[in-house]
Amino acid sequence: MKLIKEKFTIKQFNEKYIDDNACLYEIFLSRYSHLKNCPECDGKFSYYKVKDRKCYACAYCGHQLHPLADTIFHKSSTKLKNWFYAIFLFSTSKNGVSAKELERQLGVTYKCAYRIAKQIRKLFDERVNILANIVEIDETYVGGKESNKHKDKKTPNNQGRSLKTKSAVLGAVERKGNIVANVVNHTQSSIVKPFVRNNICITAEVKTDEYRAYNSLKTLGYKHDKVDHGKGEYVKGNTHTNNLEGFWSQLKRSINGTYHSVSPKYLQTYVNEFSYRYNRRNDEKPLFNSMIAKVLMLV
Repeated sequence: MKLIKEKFTIKQFNEKYIDDNACLYEIFLSRYSHLKNCPECDGKFSYYKVKDRKCYACAYCGHQLHPLADTIFHKSSTKLKNWFYAIFLFSTSKNGVSAKELERQLGVTYKCAYRIAKQIRKLFDERVNILANIVEIDETYVGGKESNKHKDKKTPNNQGRSLKTKSAVLGAVERKGNIVANVVNHTQSSIVKPFVRNNICITAEVKTDEYRAYNSLKTLGYKHDKVDHGKGEYVKGNTHTNNLEGFWSQLKRSINGTYHSVSPKYLQTYVNEFSYRYNRRNDEKPLFNSMIAKVLMLV
């Protein structure tokens, strides 16, 4: 049965969020609709929007609730609808949204757009459940203009995995499931082994390439099969890393095409962004809904 995703278009967005008050009311309902009584006077829960303020007050005692407190919108002078629209852009883009794009779309300064993008990327940080069944593990290198890591003959003892100008990212993906990807200091065994233990079920079948750091997986108790890319072997039965290679390709194309370059300091937030999208590729609900819900989870 083919999955039918619910659409959320720009027309629907503008109809639902006509102004800042509509956006504020959405957050207010999400945070406080479960309350039956006023937390201050214990009277029946009945709050009204305070004029010219981003808060609601109790109809009986005047106690105020501030829906934006402790969220990414807190103390921001930017219009709330602009924040929501920026989240909408992130939710509908497959290749990410740059600060320059937000600057153009929202009509704000670059400094403001950069801060909005940085805050929105906080929504993509999540803890994924342990991966099981068939799991692929692979590493990639992001940044810099250096020769291909796997073909660099100048560093044969390190299999071409130099980190002079690039940052290493180690990833694992469950086939037809979720992905976990972490920026790491290096990709040697001392990093690989704890990454595998923390993220992959011991009963999983692990598929990798020939990189020697993965040779210790069997000693950890995992069923491990590999393909040898160096010999031109990319698929051997059900052993391959094609799903993860596809994710790396999408990540790199997006970084190069949308952001052009990413600081190693913030690379993990961009990796989280694309992992978050990948892990919700089969969701029936629009990604926008998940991101708005995540705003409240950070409170």
